[in-house]
Amino acid sequence: MKPTESDHSWNRLTAAARRAPVAAVTAAPYGFATRIAAMAMASDHSGRSLFERFALRAVGVASLLALVSVFANFSVLTTDGDEENIVISDDPVALLLGPIE
Repeated sequence: MKPTESDHSWNRLTAAARRAPVAAVTAAPYGFATRIAAMAMASDHSGRSLFERFALRAVGVASLLALVSVFANFSVLTTDGDEENIVISDDPVALLLGPIE
């Protein structure tokens, strides 16, 4: 296959890129840290999402509901094992459908 002019140009360009010195800049531009800190302190917090606004309240309400449910069912949690076996032995499907013969 005959090389085209674009192939030759591409090979010259990649060879020149390989020979170029690597200059790594590790320092941030002058004033970068100050500018970022100023932007963070001046940001407007009124545009928060609805989720952010009510997230802590929702966690509090969920915790309160969890505690209320534990206290409401405390007597069930502290019952003897004999009473629990009576409840488990009742088959809810059999009670709804009746005896199947």
